[in-house]
Amino acid sequence: MGPLQGLKVVEIASLAPAPFGCMVLADLGAQVLLVRRPGHGALGEVPRNPLHRGRRTLTVDLKNPHGAELVRRLAAGADVLVEGFRPGVAERLGIGPADCLARNPRLVYGRMTGWGQQGPLARRPGHDINYLAVSGALEPIGRPGEPPPPPLNYVADFGGGGMLLAVGVLAALYERNRSGRGQVIDAAMVDGAALHTAMLHGMRAGGLWSDQRGGNLLDGGAPFYDTYACADGRFVAVGALEPQFYAALLDRLGLAEEELPGQHDPAGWPRLRARFAEVFAGRTRDEWAAVFADSDACVAPVLAPGEAADHPHTRARSGFVEVDGVMQPAPAPRFDRTPAGVPPPPHPLTGPGPAADLAADLAEWGLTAEELGSLRAAGAVADPVPP
Repeated sequence: MGPLQGLKVVEIASLAPAPFGCMVLADLGAQVLLVRRPGHGALGEVPRNPLHRGRRTLTVDLKNPHGAELVRRLAAGADVLVEGFRPGVAERLGIGPADCLARNPRLVYGRMTGWGQQGPLARRPGHDINYLAVSGALEPIGRPGEPPPPPLNYVADFGGGGMLLAVGVLAALYERNRSGRGQVIDAAMVDGAALHTAMLHGMRAGGLWSDQRGGNLLDGGAPFYDTYACADGRFVAVGALEPQFYAALLDRLGLAEEELPGQHDPAGWPRLRARFAEVFAGRTRDEWAAVFADSDACVAPVLAPGEAADHPHTRARSGFVEVDGVMQPAPAPRFDRTPAGVPPPPHPLTGPGPAADLAADLAEWGLTAEELGSLRAAGAVADPVPP
């Protein structure tokens, strides 16, 4: 089901950001057809990759004229096409915006890149850490006197990339209801990473943020917004920003009656941090989780990814689901009438099974079994090798 039921999306296989955005669309009910290039490793690198859940897969040789024509034909019957090539590659293959919009003026054409479609870095390679660096999002992260650590690839790839792409697609579809026309979306991870710093720039302008890493309210500088090691070597996360939450923190730590520096006295933060660290080191992570379980102190256990699905709150919300034997985050957000979900795949997520399955999939896109046979004979379409 899902609120996007009936929406048809052609996704040209790529790496993390665009698949994440298309995963969101598929979770919300869109019918996503993943066009994979022969030998392309995007699906095979991570077996049963959750980023590719809910897809039907077609292997197409985009350098074959018949293969490029097939993509243009699929685009003619689609609402959305998403590609993650460097600028100019889709045009050279004959599946660029002009080629596809000529067939379908209502098409929303999503382009997912690191640096965007123009600018001196547009054609350069890069990864999450590079986009964070240039956007100003990386430098504030980390401890003073230490290099800023890479925050995995959460920020630019997924938050600033795939999610930005999904938002752009939905906005363009909404606008299409008024104009009747599609358009091209330039979703650049460097732009999305910069968007994440909007509040920080406001705080800087108001004198509430210093460019000195590790000396601010939210970057680990404040002892009441940080992580602490416990007796078992695991950690708790403390986010007691507001005074009432800070008071609850002191109470559960047994420090309410102790003479301590004021909460917002930076000169006293080293002493305060040392005292918190001493107390937290006296119990295990799960013991502290029990202590703070019914408290407003904003203290939470730092869970490993493999533990997250078993947290009581996560279980109560069915926050994780098992798909194809892999436990993974459930679709979000929640809807009361048209719930999002992961549809059971008609065949393994990493590719079609029998030829009949592939023919049935493509029939929904207007391609007959005879046409599929001709494309196979021309070398434009191949059956993926099962993992």
